[in-house]
Amino acid sequence: MHILLTRPIEDCSEMIVKFQSLDHKVSHLPLINIQKVQHEVINSRDYGGLIFTSSNAVKNLNAENLNKKLICFCVGSATEKKARNLGFQNTISAEGNVSNLKELILQNYELKETPLLYISGEIITTDLDQQLLKEGYAVKRIINYKVNHTETFDENFVNELKQNMPDIVYVYSQNSASSFLNFIKIYQTENLWMNTNLMCIGEKTSSILNEIKWKKIFLFNPGEEEFLLYKI
Repeated sequence: MHILLTRPIEDCSEMIVKFQSLDHKVSHLPLINIQKVQHEVINSRDYGGLIFTSSNAVKNLNAENLNKKLICFCVGSATEKKARNLGFQNTISAEGNVSNLKELILQNYELKETPLLYISGEIITTDLDQQLLKEGYAVKRIINYKVNHTETFDENFVNELKQNMPDIVYVYSQNSASSFLNFIKIYQTENLWMNTNLMCIGEKTSSILNEIKWKKIFLFNPGEEEFLLYKI
């Protein structure tokens, strides 16, 4: 099977090795790159817990002086793993869903004056901080990274892709979906994806690519990539 992965290489290198070990052909088309954003110094004593809705928020965190015993609410297992690698000891994972993450916070963090710190990218798909504020929580949001869209692509890669279209493509965010749609239109491949299965995280991500005709569209959570191979 031919699989196209679209995340930055540091986020999918393990998956490339895994799929190749299963005798699949893997192509890599990074659609975005992550740029760290400088932010104010965080004083751990001001917060009772941290919220991460992406592993990029953890990777770009200046964590040297943070209290590693703070509870960390993580959107999924990959994000939780990054947090634990940074030394955070008290982590909880919502298994890839922001709605589940909100419920996890409501169930495990008492409504009190000590604020939660939500660390995120410049653009978020769900305004989790605003939702928690409506529930009566004190939440502060800090932006520590932004997403840049890939604007140039290797012509040889594009030509090879046209000759051997993938059976599956994984798209992980609305930003990536927008970049992917742009890629498709730049290289006029709109009619070449009819035998490709599109795997997207969330309906908002898939809706951006609905104008392209796909074989099938599947929604998934991070960690389910290999499982999806057996659904098509």
